[in-house]
Amino acid sequence: MNDLRVVAFDLDDTLAVSKSQIDGRMAELLGHLLTEVDVLIISGGRLEQFEAQVLAHLDLTEEQRGRLHLMPTCGTRYYRWRDGDWRQVYAEDLSAADKARVIAALTESAQALDLWESKTWGDIIEDRGSQITFSALGQSAPPAEKYGWDPDGSKKKRLREAVAAKLPDLEVRGGGSTSIDVTRKGVDKAYGMRKLLECLDLKIDNVLFVGDRLDVGGNDYPVKAMGCRCVAVTRWEETADYVEALVDDLVKQRAEPA
Repeated sequence: MNDLRVVAFDLDDTLAVSKSQIDGRMAELLGHLLTEVDVLIISGGRLEQFEAQVLAHLDLTEEQRGRLHLMPTCGTRYYRWRDGDWRQVYAEDLSAADKARVIAALTESAQALDLWESKTWGDIIEDRGSQITFSALGQSAPPAEKYGWDPDGSKKKRLREAVAAKLPDLEVRGGGSTSIDVTRKGVDKAYGMRKLLECLDLKIDNVLFVGDRLDVGGNDYPVKAMGCRCVAVTRWEETADYVEALVDDLVKQRAEPA
């Protein structure tokens, strides 16, 4: 791990329970990790979700904030801490025409497959600027409801395939436990990771990714497919245990004589 410069994380079910704030233990560990290396959070949610789930619960110095990188909406946007605020580095926004096509395809496909639920919590389809997200139970569904909706992933798979057939010029992939994300073609988490490497002038061996959807078809899989070192987890507690051990190793390496 002597060449490690950045540890990248998915958010939901990697750093925290879906749509929930991070645990105090995880917040503390991220602070320790940011003392040793840069940290990237890359996930399907908007920047506001990052703020509510993570940023509001971190106690960081200005130097630590400067080492934190944020990529909401699966890497279609990138933010750095500059001059006391989170500044946008880039955004790969969809056109108004594409957004209308995506919303129509998601709505029609979900209804045709009988996946348009009547009991929901919040909006089913959300325009995130650079990403349109379909959430079968709504954006604010309780975690227990979300985890029970499609435990084997078959519903999402059918919906993703149906929508992808209607939108061959766009990127359609499974998101969280109940969601489908649509972005510009080729703009996924691997795109975000490549942009990070470019911006920081790093090589792929300098980055480690931790995520819960590294299986084929999962929204973390593009990172694995590009050849990045990856650690698979299923819940935030596993991530916390891994980060704790990693920080210990990094601290020991720093203490060793050159």
